Amino acid sequence: MAKTKGEPIATSKPSKMAKKPAVKETAAPREMGKKEPKKKAVSAKEAKPVVKVQTKARAEGADDKVEVPIEKKLIALYSLQQVDSQVDKIRIIRGELPLEVQDLEDEIAGLETRVDNYIEETVAVEKSITEKKTFIKDCYALIKKYEDQQMNVRNNREYDSLSKEIEFQNLEIQLAEKRIKEFLASMEVKKEEIGRYQKLFADRKNDLEIKKNELDDIIAETEKEEQDLITFSDKNRKYIEERLLTAYTRIRKNARNGLAVVQIERDACGGCFNKIPPQHQLDIRMHKKIIVCEYCGRILVDDEIVKSVR
Repeated sequence: MAKTKGEPIATSKPSKMAKKPAVKETAAPREMGKKEPKKKAVSAKEAKPVVKVQTKARAEGADDKVEVPIEKKLIALYSLQQVDSQVDKIRIIRGELPLEVQDLEDEIAGLETRVDNYIEETVAVEKSITEKKTFIKDCYALIKKYEDQQMNVRNNREYDSLSKEIEFQNLEIQLAEKRIKEFLASMEVKKEEIGRYQKLFADRKNDLEIKKNELDDIIAETEKEEQDLITFSDKNRKYIEERLLTAYTRIRKNARNGLAVVQIERDACGGCFNKIPPQHQLDIRMHKKIIVCEYCGRILVDDEIVKSVR
């Protein structure tokens, strides 16, 4: 009986011990399940702003692409080129007159300096003529003195010496008279030159006044037009990227005629007139990317862009 009673007891103890770990195992998942939602909620809160920022950035990028397509950039570039070409023409027309005015001013200053130099030379020649005339009078005085001394000589030797002095003074008088004639002739030439340059000076001064008036009129007429064109140019620059504007400015500086955006004419570049391959022409007509000439580096546009601008 003790064995039979002990068997159920032995069997019941292991069952109780087996149930206890099961209860703990079931309790543990419940506790973990309670804690995990809190962590998930926190991570969800942290993740929500990131998703919003990404969506905003994507939306802004999409708006930028929609706002300025390649075709619109090409239209803005060609419009900018046309406006800048008109501004260049205005500045060329206005720029020639200031150069002419500057040349006339320089010429007038040169004529004035030349006339002043001739006047100074004429004054110097007149002074030389006066000195020569004074020298001739002194020579005549010496000749008279030597003649008086000849009357009181004691021998032939003194007489010959005085005769040579008189002869020398006569030669000096002849040389001085010759110099006076040369000075008078040169003075007459200089006076003629002075008159001619003074007349030319007056003509150039009148031309200068006319050119200055023309320049003032052109500046008054073209100033408003130039300001309007510059305003329109600044408006077109808003549709163009900074990278394209830099390239556009660089090409304009390097080009002789200031053309950075040109039209395809007769299957050739409108700037350097080199032949463009058919595949490049097709890419240009597709308006999917900005294509430049492989020879001169100018930006190429097709007839459709040109017509839309005009």
